[in-house]
Formats: sequence, C-alpha cells, structure tokens
Amino acid sequence: MPLLADFSRRRGITFPLLSDEGSVTIKAYGLLNTTVAPTNRVQYGIPFPGLFFLDRNAIVTSRVFETAYQERDTISSVMIRLGKRFETRATKVSAPHLDLITFTTDAVVAPGTHFSLVVDVTPARRVHVYAPGVTGYKAIALTIVPQSGLVARAARFPKPTDYFFKPLNEHVNVFDRPFRIIQDAMIDASRDSEALLKERTSLTVEATLDYQACDDTVCFNPQSVPVSWTVSLKPLDRERPLP
Repeated sequence: MPLLADFSRRRGITFPLLSDEGSVTIKAYGLLNTTVAPTNRVQYGIPFPGLFFLDRNAIVTSRVFETAYQERDTISSVMIRLGKRFETRATKVSAPHLDLITFTTDAVVAPGTHFSLVVDVTPARRVHVYAPGVTGYKAIALTIVPQSGLVARAARFPKPTDYFFKPLNEHVNVFDRPFRIIQDAMIDASRDSEALLKERTSLTVEATLDYQACDDTVCFNPQSVPVSWTVSLKPLDRERPLP
C-alpha cells in the first residue's frame, strides 16, 4: 500500500510490514483494540500495540502489550525489564561508598514513548544500603525532579538480601552486592505537552539518589547524589502520502 511504502521509505524500515485490510489478521490473533468503538471510522480496526519475543527456534518466550495506542514501550526498555543486557553509552558517577553507572535505554524519544532510566549500583566491599520499604533506617530512593512533558513512574528495584544484624538480633532487607534501579519514564503524549515541547530538541531528566551506606559496625552519613540523563526529542510522524 502507498501509505506503508511511504512510511517505510521515510523511516528507513527494511523489514516487511503487514497491510491488514479489514483487520483480518488482527482479529484472528485476538489483537483487535476493543477500546475503539466501531463507529470510529478513523481508528477502528487497529490492534493493541505490543511486542513478541522469540528465541532462536522461533518460540515465543515473552510478550508485552499496551492498552493505549498513543503510548509505546521501546524494545530496549522492555529488554531491560526482562533482564537482558545490551551495549549503550553510560556515565560513571562518583558517590560515597557506592560506584554508580547511569544510562538511558533510548537516545531518541517521541511523545508517547515509554523508555527507562537506569542506575547500576555497586556497593563497596562489606557495605550495604537499605532496601525500599525498610522502617527504622534510611532506605535508598531515586527521586525524579518533576518537569512539564515528562511522566515518571515508580522506580523498580530488584529483590533485596536478608541481612542479619547480630548486635540487635534483627533481620532487615538490604542491597549488599551489585544491583540495578530501573526508572520508567514517558514523554507526555497529550496535545498540550506536544505543543509545549514543539521547539525542544532534547530533554534532561534530573534526579537524586538518596541512601545511607553501612558496614558491619557503623552507618555513614546519609547521602544525596545528583544524577541525570539527556534524551533527544523527535516529533510524531504525522506525514501522509498524497493520494
């Protein structure tokens, strides 16, 4: 179809795209977006956006679907959440008792793009930090500075380690080995936000990592370390070929 051919040419897409007239394939696989009313002649017949991951034997190993076509996970952000690793530019950050490496899953994002901001943390030898949810101690937390056009969701932390502090005969959840914090974010897809970011070519996300590091005998002073990520902004593709 001219629409798909034009889109592929402008975006440099080299893999085949399916022209699903009448949404036959979408309906056969149960992917029809049921949130769009049949009376909507412009949008009815579109699928729920999603990704399938296949192994080397073409077996589906996982899938991720979204409820709104205006919002899309990037492949790299899904890979990070699935525990996959890939090469990307990263930044080392100096922090007391911790080694930090930060990176973003996507260098270029558009309105509706779901991407991830990542902090890899390596505690010093015999040092631990307290996991979120711990009471009585200062738990580690990543706090995003709010700004227009950015939607930040709760940060994801891995499963902590049970630490037994013998002098107090207590068990507490900690991180005492390398771990990863994943902060999910999205560029606001609303019309107001799109207009606000129209003249912007990049967006810098600023945050603070708050924690208190301890070893087996002493807890050090609480720390608040600034971290940031910068992504390039691109507009949505609203071009259409002439009839």
